[in-house]
Amino acid sequence: MQTRGIDEAESEVIKPLAGIRVLDFSKTLAGPLCTQSLADLGAEVIKVEPLKLGDETRGWPPFRREGLGAVFLSVNRNKRSIALDLKTESGRRVAHALTKGADIVIESFGTGVAERLAIDAKTLQGINEKLIHCSISGYGRSGPLKHLGGYDVILQAFSGMMSLTGEEDGGHIRSPISPIDQMTGTHALTGILAALIERGRTGKGTTVSANLFDTALALLRYNVQSFWERGEQPPRCGSTHESLCPYKVFDASDRPILLGVANDNLWQKFCAVAGLKDIADAPEFRTNAARVARRQETEARVQQAIALQSAEFWSEELAKVGVPCAPINTLKQVLEHAHTKASGVVVSYEHPHAGAIQSIGQAFVLGGEPREAGSPPPLHGEHTEEILRESGFSESDITELRSIQAIN
Repeated sequence: MQTRGIDEAESEVIKPLAGIRVLDFSKTLAGPLCTQSLADLGAEVIKVEPLKLGDETRGWPPFRREGLGAVFLSVNRNKRSIALDLKTESGRRVAHALTKGADIVIESFGTGVAERLAIDAKTLQGINEKLIHCSISGYGRSGPLKHLGGYDVILQAFSGMMSLTGEEDGGHIRSPISPIDQMTGTHALTGILAALIERGRTGKGTTVSANLFDTALALLRYNVQSFWERGEQPPRCGSTHESLCPYKVFDASDRPILLGVANDNLWQKFCAVAGLKDIADAPEFRTNAARVARRQETEARVQQAIALQSAEFWSEELAKVGVPCAPINTLKQVLEHAHTKASGVVVSYEHPHAGAIQSIGQAFVLGGEPREAGSPPPLHGEHTEEILRESGFSESDITELRSIQAIN
């Protein structure tokens, strides 16, 4: 039995960020996604929430139960929650005490707020010089718009992203996946991981800054490059691509599909399956540039062919020859697909207050180890007393903090 115990201990997977402690003062989506990623990599994350509701996404429907809105559930696994009023001197004292044992702090307050709450980089690194301090904002901490709040949909509009969405003759469309928020969280994660490597060399902490505006322009990098090259606003093109043809949604006999003919070799393969050999090598269709120049005519011919067969036919037959094609799935259809089940990207856990819950895990795999959900998203302030005791606060300290409403 002793040998088996040793073997089990030796075989236990130690995650790369084990032993790293994170104080998460952020809320909504970008910051919490970043810290959930850190937690999935083994870091201990303490979510510091204000009193009353806490992170506002707790109140965003749909709800599994009160305080566990869907957006909150999606980005707050593997964390503990402490409810703390940073507007009080006692609340700030607690935050500073927690900072002493932290490796990373992340905040997403409006410009100037972190300084007023005394959780800015200068203040906290004065307490702990090894601290990595990450600040997430809407437009950055400098420039004429530095005081504006950061909202994904507003940045979609301001950055020019929304000028590219929608059909040419239709209205502008918001991307419903909050790409700017989510990628800002990913950029913050990248910066933090780089900062940890730097700290390993220097022994000192540093700062990381990420903002929605920079992320939006980064996501638009090739669109902006195209604008610089041609000197004019590209047209809105719905599901297609301004540089490729045929590359858009077409209607099969039963449901729509997305066809992605990205080069001339794929065009030849598609035409062979679709029975379009008569135009495959015609000068006006042979090259992608020619097809782009005759987009309307090319797409009309392709649509006539696509309409003759089902989405399943096109998915199967084009896959055989390596032509990119996919049905326009609903969320239900993709979640039930055999590939989704085989990928392991969907993880499950049991929430003690909300029952069985599914979640999307990390979008990468380390060392071939299966992804795990870990602990469920916490209730608001669920671990307040536990965290305070671990940080050296006595029972009388905790009672006093509660009596003056510095904690919940």
